[in-house]
Amino acid sequence: QLVESGGGLVQPGGSLRLSCAFSGFTLHADPVIGWFRQAPGKEREGVSCISSSGSSVVYADSVKGRFTISRDDAKNTVVLQMNSLNREDTAIYYCAAGIMSTMMAGDYDFWGQGTSVTVSS
Repeated sequence: QLVESGGGLVQPGGSLRLSCAFSGFTLHADPVIGWFRQAPGKEREGVSCISSSGSSVVYADSVKGRFTISRDDAKNTVVLQMNSLNREDTAIYYCAAGIMSTMMAGDYDFWGQGTSVTVSS
């Protein structure tokens, strides 16, 4: 099970902190966690992912230098810190769990319900 939280309305240039709480993964206690987003009328795209150990992270070019992903396995939580937000970041954000550190949605087996992020003045 994955549950996202932290979305909301923010002005351009602002920040949001998204959290993904994961549980119930018996075969892979510390799964790879990816963040994806889907804007209206667009396909779902990978934003960032973090390996099971947390030692390897990947970011989409569009968010590099603005977003930071981290994980706290003691709390079974992955956080996506989003800074310098712009209107193009408006989307539903999903976290997903898998076993491979990729930015391809098809490589992830389990998904949360999503949290909405709107960047608007």
